[in-house]
Amino acid sequence: MVRGKLLLLVLMAAAMCTVSMADTKTPQSNLSAEEIVKKNVSARGGLQAWKAVTALTLGGKMEAGGNQRPTLPVPGPKHGAQMPRPRPTEQVQLPFVMELKRPRKERMEIQFNGQTAVQVYDGANGWKLRPFLNRHEVEPYTAEELKAAAAQAELDGPLVDYAAKGTKIEFSGTEKVEGRNTYKLQLTPKSGEPFHIWIDAETFLEAKMEGTPRRLDGKNHPVEVYFRDYRTVNGLVVPYLLETKVLAIKGVPGVQETSEKIRIEEVTVNPKLADTLFSKPQVDAGVNAKQTAPAGGHSLP
Repeated sequence: MVRGKLLLLVLMAAAMCTVSMADTKTPQSNLSAEEIVKKNVSARGGLQAWKAVTALTLGGKMEAGGNQRPTLPVPGPKHGAQMPRPRPTEQVQLPFVMELKRPRKERMEIQFNGQTAVQVYDGANGWKLRPFLNRHEVEPYTAEELKAAAAQAELDGPLVDYAAKGTKIEFSGTEKVEGRNTYKLQLTPKSGEPFHIWIDAETFLEAKMEGTPRRLDGKNHPVEVYFRDYRTVNGLVVPYLLETKVLAIKGVPGVQETSEKIRIEEVTVNPKLADTLFSKPQVDAGVNAKQTAPAGGHSLP
């Protein structure tokens, strides 16, 4: 689903700005990777401010659909290749709420056609409910999904206190991102594959991140996530607009680049989130998952 995209919501900082402004500053060539990260953390509100964050709630709308890629034939059991149902081409805005709590706890709810899809990760185990796919039972995460969840950064992102997290960072040069100069950093987590982050040379905010490849039509496609419209919330700054691009693969015909946006409408720092919110969801009437939580926890109606 979209869990990988949403975890990136908590990475950003500094005062309101976008990465699409005019290019005004040449990168300092003498900065080390450690110095770039230090400036990034400072711009985002500072190390101590982020360490004081124990939970976050983010709400807004995400785009879904709008997929113009052609369907490909798949093997049929009796009559050879068969064509699957065409993918929906109309783009819709789906309301969502994502709740994050240390250490590595996550709950996401998405509303669609009067139904609620749920994904929950308690730091070790994960569950999902997808009623709009006609799956009305709570399913455990697959081994691949658990691996991806365990590799995700804590709610303050991969750069804050990176050394204590066991992450290695290397400077990989400078590049243009949407017309602006950026520093390109390679991060190698303690567990997980290396990936890149591009830091704006003027604001020292994240401009782009290399996302987890997405499998489409039997092939892994590169993913890029762009961060825009930063706003200050309780001294911390988060992006209120993210765009995820799934890139076409050169030489693969009929597969086009796709793009989906996430618009944040509300951010709450240090809400009271009960631990029961991050346990296995309970299905009500075989349709939606509701969580029984003591005072301080909540779920969507």
